[in-house]
Parts: sequence; structure tokens; C-alpha cells
Amino acid sequence: MKAGLAVYFTQFALSLILAPLLPGIINRVKAKFAGRHGKPVLQTYYDIAKLLRKGEVISRTSTWIFAAAPSISLAGAICALALLPLGGAVSPLAFAGDFVLAAYLLGMGRFAVMLGALDTGSAFEGMGASREATFSALAEPVFFLALMVLTSLCLGLGHGTETAFSLSTMFGGQTAGAWLTGKGELLLLPVIFFVLLLVENCRIPVDDPNTHLELTMIHEVMVLDHSGPNLALILYGAALKLWFFAALIAGLITPALPLWEQLGVRLGIVLLLAVVVGVVESIMARLRMERVPYLLGAAAGMGMLTLILTQARLP
Repeated sequence: MKAGLAVYFTQFALSLILAPLLPGIINRVKAKFAGRHGKPVLQTYYDIAKLLRKGEVISRTSTWIFAAAPSISLAGAICALALLPLGGAVSPLAFAGDFVLAAYLLGMGRFAVMLGALDTGSAFEGMGASREATFSALAEPVFFLALMVLTSLCLGLGHGTETAFSLSTMFGGQTAGAWLTGKGELLLLPVIFFVLLLVENCRIPVDDPNTHLELTMIHEVMVLDHSGPNLALILYGAALKLWFFAALIAGLITPALPLWEQLGVRLGIVLLLAVVVGVVESIMARLRMERVPYLLGAAAGMGMLTLILTQARLP
């Protein structure tokens, strides 16, 4: 028990420290593909430190909602990350149904940022909030469908309802072990969660975080009025959210190893996923907005197929 808590808190601390490293890795990979040296890998750390030292410019038309949105978004990402079985160790906060809380903690953060964008009174930021709401409404059913597959798998492996409906069981190495028993359809789950990672974090081919074209911006347009420490909180919260979804994929891929070995493997997979995201963004163009629902529809189709095959193979 003590070893499990030590592993959990070690990786939780490393997650909070290393999360800003992921955007830096992605940008460096994209720069290499473009034949440039690119920004330093630690650029996000530099940006956060610089913004924390700056003052803020706040519109007189905005209210406390605008000022509170970044803090709420960051708090939601940290609390959701705390529910994951980090390093293979069960989260001390785990309970039956904690996946619902994790999903809506992230949703709460997104909702707060959207309200902050609307609070400025800018039609431009309202457009971005509308797009964000649309894509999140399409991604949420896919997320719960994938979790339904994991829940049915855990129930089929003999776990009770108290544990099968917990993230610590779903992502505790059960899936990787099931591959070895012939459940090859579960290989679709990492693909589904990778699509969700791209959608939820506004990465190419769904959104380009580096663009500033009015007709194509989604997430970035909602935070245009933020500056100083509040913008630093938004950058850090976005990095934590990226780490959260990468950690979900790592939990699916990593087999049941000794705890400290799992910790190292999961950290390596999370950092490798940042490289994969950089490769994807380097070789793909951004989809037209009306094409994004097709991408999520394909992910939902894979989730439904996985669920049917998983149910058919259960004893």
C-alpha cells in the first residue's frame, strides 16, 4: 500500500512538473520536419514564467467570470489528473463512477473558459466559444462509449461494480493483458483515445494552436483577451489536459508490470505520444470544420465495433 502511494504521488508530482514539456516536444518535432531549429523544448516553461511576472489588462466590460475562468479551468485539470491510476498505482481518490467526475471536471474547465470568452462581449470570442461547444458535444459521447468498453471488459474479467466503474481499474493494465488473450479489437481503443486527445486539445487536424486567422480559430480565439498570470494559468492548464489524455493512452498500452517499472514505462509513453502528435501535425493538414464531425463519427464507429466484439467474447 505504501509503495503504491509512493508511486502514485511520485508520478503525480512529475506530471505537474513535466506537463509543459509536451508542447515543447511537439513544437520541436514540427520544427525538425520543417527543417528549422525551432523553439527550445522548455519554451512553455519560459512563457509561463514570463507571463507570471507581467501585469494584466482587463476590459471594463468584463466581470469576475472573466478573471476566474483560468483558475477554474486549471483546477479542473489538476483534479481530473488526480483521479487517474498514475504509475499503475490506484488513485487514493478512486471510487465507483469516478470517470464521470473526471469527464465533467474537464468539462467544467472548458465551460468556464467559454463563459470567460462570452463575458468579454466580443462576437469574435463568442464564435470561438460556439465552435468549442460544438466539438466538445460531439467528443463527449465518444469518450463515454470508449469507457463503456473498458467497463464491460473489467466486468467480464470478474471485477465487481465497485471497482469496474473506476478509472484505476479501467486503466490499470487490464487492456494490455486482454490483448494477449485474443481480444485484438481492444487495439482500437488507443486509436480512439488518440483522436480524442487531438480533438479535446485542439490539435491538428481539428484545430491549429498556432493560427491566428479569424475564420479558423477555435480555442485560441477564446483566450485572446487574457494576459499576464491568467494567460499563464491557461497555458499550464492546457498542458495538464494534454498530459491527462496522453496518460489515458499510456494506461491502455502499459501491461501489468511492477509499480516502479510501470511508472517509467508510462512516463516514456506519454513523452513518446508528444512526438507522435508532432509527427501527425507535420504530415497532415487541418481539416475543414465540417469534416471534423466525420472524424469523431469514425471514432464512435470504432468504439461501437469494439463494444460489440467485446460483449460477444465475454463468457
